[in-house]
Amino acid sequence: MRALAALTLVFACVCTHAQSPANDLPNPYRTVAPWGKPPGGGKWGALNGVAVDNDGRSLWVVDRCGASPDLPPGESAVQYDTCAGKPGHAPVHKLDAEGNVLKSFGAGLFVFPHKVYQDRAGNIWVVDMRAVNAREKIRFGDGTPRGHTVVKFDQDGKVLMTLGKPGVAGDPKDGALTEPCSIVVAPSGEIFVTEGHSGQQPTATPETVARLSRFSGDGKFIASYGRWGSGPGEFKTPHDVTLDDKGRLVVADRGNHRIQVLTQDGRFVEEWKQYGRPSGVALRGGMVYVADSESNGVAPNPGWLRGIRVGEPGPAGKVLYRIPDPLELKGTSAAEGVAVDAQGNVYGGEVGPRQLTKHIRNNP
Repeated sequence: MRALAALTLVFACVCTHAQSPANDLPNPYRTVAPWGKPPGGGKWGALNGVAVDNDGRSLWVVDRCGASPDLPPGESAVQYDTCAGKPGHAPVHKLDAEGNVLKSFGAGLFVFPHKVYQDRAGNIWVVDMRAVNAREKIRFGDGTPRGHTVVKFDQDGKVLMTLGKPGVAGDPKDGALTEPCSIVVAPSGEIFVTEGHSGQQPTATPETVARLSRFSGDGKFIASYGRWGSGPGEFKTPHDVTLDDKGRLVVADRGNHRIQVLTQDGRFVEEWKQYGRPSGVALRGGMVYVADSESNGVAPNPGWLRGIRVGEPGPAGKVLYRIPDPLELKGTSAAEGVAVDAQGNVYGGEVGPRQLTKHIRNNP
C-alpha cells in the first residue's frame, strides 16, 4: 500500500496538464528596440546570448559575428548568420549600461555562438553549439576545427578552459560534447552543460542526444543525466539552464513546452508548464523571466504568443506579465536569450530580428 501511495504521489508530480495560453497579461515595461550599439557601427548577427555582468549594470552579449549580407530572401538568420567565413569578427562583447561596446574578443574561435554566462569569479563562458555544416564546408572549407564546445575566458578574452573537442560531436566521458546549448556554474565550482539542440526536430529519435552533463571545476567529466523524451528528467532540446536559490537546476526544456527543475545529481523535482515554449530562463529577485521565442509561427504551440513572460517560480506560480515581441515576425524566432539587471530591466537577445532589446521597468 505504501508503494502504491508513493507511486501515486510521483505520478501526481510529473503528469502533464494542458495549460491555457498566458497571453492576455499586463506589460509594465517600456521597450527600446533595437538597443545597444553594434561594434564598429555595423549590424548584429543573430543574437541569443545575453548575460548581466556581476556589477548588475553592464552586459555580456554574443552574436554570430555580424549579420550575413547575403541572407537569401525568406531564409532564417538562424541558418545563415554564423561565424563561419568571418575569421576577423569577434562574437563576444561587453556593453556598458548605455549600450556602448567596451571590448570584444573571440575572433576565429567559434562557428555558432549560442549562450554566454558569467560565473561568480567573473569569468566568461561561451557555448559554441555546432561545427561547420555542409553548406559552410562547401563555401568556406573546414578551416580550424571549431564547434561543439564551451569556452571559458577571463574578462580580457584569454582562454582559460575548453570543454569538448573542437569540431567533434561525441560523448562527454570521451571528452566531447554534442550540440551544447547552455551552461551554468554552481557555487561549488562544478559545471553543468545542457546538450542536444536537435531534440525538438521532427527527425529526432530516442537516440538523439538530450542530456545534462556535469563536470568538476577543472573540467573533468563527472556524469550525464537524462535522455530524449517527454518524461520526468527527459528532454527535447534543453535550450537554457540556470540555478535557483536552492541550488537546483532550472532547465528550459523547449521541445517539451516546459521548464524542468532538477537536483544537481539529475533527479527530477517538478515541471512548470505555464511559461509557453521556453528558449531562455533567468531568475532574479524571487521572479522568473522566460523567453518564448518560437510560439506563434515557428513551432506548434497552439494559442500561445511569443514574448517574455514574467512571474512566480513553481508549478503553480502565477504568470504576471508578458512583454510582447517588438516585431511580430512569422516563421523566425525572436528573444531566445533573457537577462535581468539590478534595476529590474529585462534584456532580450533576438535571433530573427538580429537585435538586442531593453525592456525598462516602469515605476509602479
